[in-house]
Amino acid sequence: MDLSVLVRLGLVLARPATLIMAAPVFGGAFAPNQVRVGLALTLAIILLPVVPVPSVVTLTGLVVILAREIAIGLAMAMSLRALLAGAELGGSITGSQLMLSYGSTIDPQGGVRSTVLASLYGNLALLTFFAINGHHALLRGLTGSYEALPIGGGGVDDSLVRGVMQMLGVVFVFGLRLAAPIIVVMLVVEFGTALIARAAPAINLQVIGTPVRIIVGLLVVAAVVGLVPGLSAQFVRVATEAALQLARAFR
Repeated sequence: MDLSVLVRLGLVLARPATLIMAAPVFGGAFAPNQVRVGLALTLAIILLPVVPVPSVVTLTGLVVILAREIAIGLAMAMSLRALLAGAELGGSITGSQLMLSYGSTIDPQGGVRSTVLASLYGNLALLTFFAINGHHALLRGLTGSYEALPIGGGGVDDSLVRGVMQMLGVVFVFGLRLAAPIIVVMLVVEFGTALIARAAPAINLQVIGTPVRIIVGLLVVAAVVGLVPGLSAQFVRVATEAALQLARAFR
């Protein structure tokens, strides 16, 4: 039996399989395993005739190539992971400002408990990704990655640290920009309640302050939630560029 075809298929399969398993669009925690495996195999079979695969004669060489392919696929999947993590960070900060952290739900993408607003912002970012055909761009990027980063041995250069820093920067900048309006408004509310407490010490701010914070905060969320898709669309490009920078480190 000729095993060369299976070896070539396995080498081509490593990169799309890692992308499918790690990207929440295709491989969420609750996605059936049959769907994920079938999609990864379909992509590998489609790419097999057009992707050049080097001949591998040693087991060590095979392991090195597979490790590099997995790292590249994981780096590409991090673009969407960073986008959703940033949206969920913004929702978590917003929820904590409104004192909604005690109420949590199961996130359908990660399978972990998160606040309602974190799940809402994350799902809005994911829907925006689909609406602007980001999943098509992700698959085109997978195909183009074999030209920029062909299958074979390689090393890791110093741009890896810079790529990781850029990816973390996407998460924190996106999250803080989503949560900035509620942070500013809650700061104003706290300053106002402090002035009231100074002017009228007899008023029980523990009873009055909490409803005021929640009402004002919900009004701000209602006004800001419509801006989440537009901001998410902007950060899709930023996250994609950061992911490509991270993947180039494995040349």
